[in-house]
Amino acid sequence: MSEAGNGVRLGDVWREACQRIDRLDARLLIEHVCGCTRTDLIAHPERLLTPEQAQRLAELLARREAGEPLAYLTGSAWFYDREFAVTPDVLIPRPDTEVLVDQALERTQKLSVPRIVDLGTGSGIVAIMLAKLCPQASVTAVDISPASLAVARANAARHGVDVRFLEGDWYAPLGDERFDLIVSNPPYVVDGDPHLQLNGLPFEPQHALTDGVAGGDGLACIRILIDGAPAHLRPGGWLLIEHGYDQAVKVRELLRARGFAGVDSWRDGADIERVSGGHL
Repeated sequence: MSEAGNGVRLGDVWREACQRIDRLDARLLIEHVCGCTRTDLIAHPERLLTPEQAQRLAELLARREAGEPLAYLTGSAWFYDREFAVTPDVLIPRPDTEVLVDQALERTQKLSVPRIVDLGTGSGIVAIMLAKLCPQASVTAVDISPASLAVARANAARHGVDVRFLEGDWYAPLGDERFDLIVSNPPYVVDGDPHLQLNGLPFEPQHALTDGVAGGDGLACIRILIDGAPAHLRPGGWLLIEHGYDQAVKVRELLRARGFAGVDSWRDGADIERVSGGHL
């Protein structure tokens, strides 16, 4: 991108970008910066970038080369076939979490006005999708991070749903409120896990990935959720928790030990036990 500002052609930028990063990522970055389409790349390679576009694209290509996730560069990611704003203050949505929404929706079908709380909401994707797909529900979302809540509120406005957002640590902001359904995608990666250095994870908020307990099993936050749930669930209410690929057995044990019934686990699109839960 050494010609930035000197009339760089779209086709030249496209070829150089494809040599430096993944071809799809290159196309999406160019479309994001230049406001063009895939058809434009093919049909109008002679189109000139503005100096500002060339400079911005050069910066984003360098950041992508360094491993920064595409979602942070474009400011958005897709979940449940809908686009959500993301920043480095929140985790990037992943398809794994869709099973959490699916199972939650299944448990709201027989309730006229279900009360739902999403603990550790991050970008708000779970709470927002539940409010969107179960419009009769009363949905609350909690997060300890003001920056995360700002992103979640913006996403709720973007998708036109009414979600109550509260700042605080897990159950702390809820007082003595009780709900029909508690859902959460908490930090569950074991502190120091080598996977934390792969696939762009070093750029994501570490406090949202790991509980930070050195030498732990990654279940510290899950234990808090399970131990505190009975005080905040209505009779028959459900707790659903997303967890790691190898944690289902232990999470089921913790649920049963706390007196939950109907304990089970559900698999994500990769056939991995991704969500476990039970009811009072």
